[in-house]
Amino acid sequence: MQRLLGPGAVCFLVVVCLAACNGGATGAPTYAIEGTASAGPTCPVEPASPLPGQCAPRAVAGAVLVITNAAGQEVTRVKTDGSGAFTAAVPAGSYTITPQPVVGLMSVAPPVSVTIGPSGGPGPIALQYDTGIR
Repeated sequence: MQRLLGPGAVCFLVVVCLAACNGGATGAPTYAIEGTASAGPTCPVEPASPLPGQCAPRAVAGAVLVITNAAGQEVTRVKTDGSGAFTAAVPAGSYTITPQPVVGLMSVAPPVSVTIGPSGGPGPIALQYDTGIR
């Protein structure tokens, strides 16, 4: 049996196939927008000396966040994880993060505008939902 491809050629073909499956290396670089979503207050009347963590805001799991570009077009949607954390990869630019309503919470966290690029971004974003507890 005749050998058609050497080990180097096979390795090259694997790399080419992997690049093609991942969209190639020509795509624009992406940057992370990350943060957390929490809800508060968690106590009807905050005690004068609460125990540590007794009335701390709670993580909002499963919140849907819509990320739009400066033209108002939706770029992506992300969901917060069990600890309220989220991360989205976007190209450099200006974006608005618009939290969507969450069942059981009184109001939606306000939208947040961010600009992100090679020199960085705003750092972790803290989205605050209102529980409605007073």
